[in-house]
Amino acid sequence: VQYKMKDWAFNRQRYWGEPIPLIHCPNCGVVAVPENELPLRLPDVKDFEPGEDGQSPLAKIDSFVNCTCPKCGAAAKRETDTMPQWAGSSWYFLRYTDPHNANALADMDKLKYWMPVDWYNGGMEHVTRHMIYSRFWHHFLYDLGVVNTPEPYAKRSIQGLILGPDGDKMSKSKGNVVDPLDIVEEYGADTLRTYVLFMGDYGAATPWSENSVKGCKKFLDRVAGLTDILSEESVSDELEMKLHRTIKKVSSDIENLKFNTAIASLMTLINEITAEGHLSKDDLTIFIKLLSPFAPHICEEIWEFIGGEGLLAVSEWPKYDEGKTIAKTVEIGVQVNGKVRGTIVIPNGCEKEKAFEIAKADERIASFLEGKNLIKEIYVPNKIVNFVANSKKRTDRNFSEQSSFEFDSYIKRPLDLFRQPPADMPECQCKHDSLHDRRDCKRPPYTI
Repeated sequence: VQYKMKDWAFNRQRYWGEPIPLIHCPNCGVVAVPENELPLRLPDVKDFEPGEDGQSPLAKIDSFVNCTCPKCGAAAKRETDTMPQWAGSSWYFLRYTDPHNANALADMDKLKYWMPVDWYNGGMEHVTRHMIYSRFWHHFLYDLGVVNTPEPYAKRSIQGLILGPDGDKMSKSKGNVVDPLDIVEEYGADTLRTYVLFMGDYGAATPWSENSVKGCKKFLDRVAGLTDILSEESVSDELEMKLHRTIKKVSSDIENLKFNTAIASLMTLINEITAEGHLSKDDLTIFIKLLSPFAPHICEEIWEFIGGEGLLAVSEWPKYDEGKTIAKTVEIGVQVNGKVRGTIVIPNGCEKEKAFEIAKADERIASFLEGKNLIKEIYVPNKIVNFVANSKKRTDRNFSEQSSFEFDSYIKRPLDLFRQPPADMPECQCKHDSLHDRRDCKRPPYTI
């Protein structure tokens, strides 16, 4: 394994950051702050501006800088640079496991219970840099025996970058920055949330699209209108099947960070609901529960409107019935000689003989089979039917039994061999004068 670290300047000339626990002694050189004096804390200050000489603001605080050497007792000065933000963030998650422990970084039993981190997620640049540093830090702690796992994270994922409308990284200098507050002001927070999660693959960089924002706003407007078609009437079996399929897909997609396809499935479902023309209160409840992670505000409003108690966000997640996700019928393609000639609807799990019967009964398919001999019938269950056929041979010709002439042996010869009739070619009874005429003869073996 090879590791490549980016250049990391550890010291910073600023106030914010962990103080570096080192003392500069004129006699002993650089000396570490004794462990019993740790942690070294930042002093309270009012002026955070760095000095004109480039030194840290801490350099101007005599009470912090001046100290004594822990080795020889001579007058000494503290290091005034501070650590970068990567320092604390490289191990802070370890402290979460035992935040009040004053004797160790964390109790080993608690580390064994909580570590490693189940899932590390962050921005593209943050993950590539911070993950490198935190793993480097963790490996060092593991070698010291301070932590119990060689790796800090069990799983890692990144979120893609939102690019400007021009496809470039957002930058004030380029004038392509989109202010989310402006989007919230014009379209609402739910529209912004829904679009950001719908705009593309979670880990991919995607350019901003104003038209797609408007599309998400229209989708949420249609969701708000679902309360107008509430009914006591049950939905059709077809819509019930699609509802359970959507529960299954959205649940799976959220777990796998496929938010865009989860929202897309909800957009498809609302089309089916609109075509149905009505839905029950229970079905609407399922729909808004599925949409709630993406557009919580409008879903909470609908939940309250239909008489829901408490917060929708903490209610039980919908469950699907696997049996109801299976369609009773399926539509499959029908090919004739490898070309799709139509589609048919068959029962789910249909037997091949029944599938062939339904396909042959279809008027469009039958027109392509008319006048042909079926050579082969192929059926891939619930996928496709394929017929292999050829034209029927003509049987109205009067073949002469007198000639032992084999037509196949001549038809395979190059045409230039027929410029002169072969010596063994029998005399044509039609008495044609030329080879051309003989080739036009309706009587074998002269038909080409």
